[in-house]
Amino acid sequence: MESRCENCIIRQFNSLRAMSKEELKKVSDTKTTKKIKKGESIFDEGDKLNGVYCVRDGVSKLSKLSANGKDQIVKLATKGEVIGQRSVIAEETTNLSAIAVNDMEVCFIPKESITHTLHKNPDFTLEVLRHMAHDLKEADDVIVNMSQKTVKQRIAEAILYLKNNFGEDEEGFLALTLSREDISNVVGTATESAIRIISEFKKKGFIHTSGKRIGIKNERKLVELVEGF
Repeated sequence: MESRCENCIIRQFNSLRAMSKEELKKVSDTKTTKKIKKGESIFDEGDKLNGVYCVRDGVSKLSKLSANGKDQIVKLATKGEVIGQRSVIAEETTNLSAIAVNDMEVCFIPKESITHTLHKNPDFTLEVLRHMAHDLKEADDVIVNMSQKTVKQRIAEAILYLKNNFGEDEEGFLALTLSREDISNVVGTATESAIRIISEFKKKGFIHTSGKRIGIKNERKLVELVEGF
């Protein structure tokens, strides 16, 4: 049973909330819902997108391949976020890849319903601009972090970010499990360095681990490290 955009609570989190009833109905009539398995790609860097993806469930990592063949994860897109918006509006190929971190459900919304509404509805256009401006700000923060914080600080910050944004499970581990390689790609370091620093954090009693899973033991110490104390 396909859900209708008009009744979808998730649209409150993105620019679709500025659409009128009629516009939403149009989107709903043309969209398709897809299930994406963990590790599968939604789109690849350099793809030409014929629409955008609204995340209904799950998490996607948006990454860029650097010249040395390493992925840099730029953003984790979660429930309610629209991905592919920039390249559809700019009419450019995608500059990032989107891969499912866990099992996902996404709605694919064809380009036409988006561009048509952009021309007709200034409230929607403003919302889209706001979301893009927010993404730009986040990208700026990432650049500053990369250049001004040590790898240890960035890994501590990534662990805190995962807790604050995705929460913890009943056993006290981070609810979203990223591989060591993904963590290294978020902070922009070699996987070996990430592994070494994570075990150092464990030895110091900042975190506890079980396989890939990480849990926070001493949040204050992690925060102090990030703030440079």
